[in-house]
Amino acid sequence: MSYPQPRYLAKQGEASAQVRTSSEPPGYTTAKGTAGHYLASTHQTDGLFSLFRWEMSATSGGPSPHFHRSVSETFYVLNGIVRLYDGRDWFNAHPGDLIYVPPGGIHAFTNTSGAPASMLMMLAPGADREAYFAELTELAASGHTLTDDEWANLFARHDTVLVNS
Repeated sequence: MSYPQPRYLAKQGEASAQVRTSSEPPGYTTAKGTAGHYLASTHQTDGLFSLFRWEMSATSGGPSPHFHRSVSETFYVLNGIVRLYDGRDWFNAHPGDLIYVPPGGIHAFTNTSGAPASMLMMLAPGADREAYFAELTELAASGHTLTDDEWANLFARHDTVLVNS
């Protein structure tokens, strides 16, 4: 396999790096205390990828089995034990474990360990998951309960297809 076609064609390089410090607050926090840190948004990476750090509380839940049609997703466990679903089986992932899910690959995650856990989540190409998480946050804050059709519409807008496991 060779390198992709060049995207930068100028003769000289440029100072264009972007820095995000660890002191920046999370972009998303659930009612159960899970924090989503938006490390690199699709807007920052020109759509190449998006990267999040997911700091799960001891009582954190997670999405039910689903797949995406347009993006791959990679999960890398930083600490604790994260329960991952690979489309066939649930398993405990430990620090250093990685799961790559191509487009169409069924997956899910949760924290059932009773202790905090964290992982990196990368989507490629980049996807505007920040908008999805913002919508979930607004929904939780409003107390509004969505109908099945409203849930289906929300998931369709954010390339999430739920499946039975």
